[in-house]
Amino acid sequence: MSNKPLIGMNADYRAAARSMPAYSYVAAGYFQSIISAGGIPVVLPPMDDPAAISQVLDQLNGFVMIGGADLDPRNDGFMLHPSVRPLDPVREACDRLLMADIAERRMPVLGIGTGMQLMNVQQGGNLFLHIKEDLPSAVPHHDPQDANHRHTLDVVSDSLIGRVYGDGEIRVSSRHHMAIDEVAPGFRVTAKCPDGVIEAIESEMMDWFAVGTQFHPECGAASALDIRIFEEYVDGVNQRIDQDLRLVA
Repeated sequence: MSNKPLIGMNADYRAAARSMPAYSYVAAGYFQSIISAGGIPVVLPPMDDPAAISQVLDQLNGFVMIGGADLDPRNDGFMLHPSVRPLDPVREACDRLLMADIAERRMPVLGIGTGMQLMNVQQGGNLFLHIKEDLPSAVPHHDPQDANHRHTLDVVSDSLIGRVYGDGEIRVSSRHHMAIDEVAPGFRVTAKCPDGVIEAIESEMMDWFAVGTQFHPECGAASALDIRIFEEYVDGVNQRIDQDLRLVA
């Protein structure tokens, strides 16, 4: 029996407050989806040591960049919009180190929510900071009263997302107020909401298997089709492992 791929995951971070200690955590849907897809999740807590991060990545076959709060636009030279609720700086600093190293080594990566936004920004794209202002005709992409808010999706057929969903009406879980504006070089849009908001991107680079979804295929409202995104991703990781083994054979 072949070994299952080791899939790294970043983790969220909450600073100490009053009587509560600082702690790091991951929503169960992420690691449960990796397990269901045939991978072994390896959770990486926030670290600020690039050498230690590189040492960990040396042992992994792929990485899932999870969602969370907002990227701080000031880290990319933009002003802080009143609607932005930034990630804890401890997590964001680690996420940026991770994404830079993952990109440099062309490690297979799946970015979800904030993870996709960071992948796009790190590769040279940028973001709308608040959909309601930047795209006033857009449908709601976040409902504070409904954690399982969903909207429809239009997909590009010749893509990983297209293979997952095929034809027919598609509805995905949505809870974001920021979105991709300019797509990073080397990536293409493979799914949009009918209002034009970008919901998925995929690498066009021959040497890098990288996929991002703005929607959340790991959440409690996810369908069986949504979970197939993780299956396609783990399959892609296994293909990369096989290619690497053939090169050294």
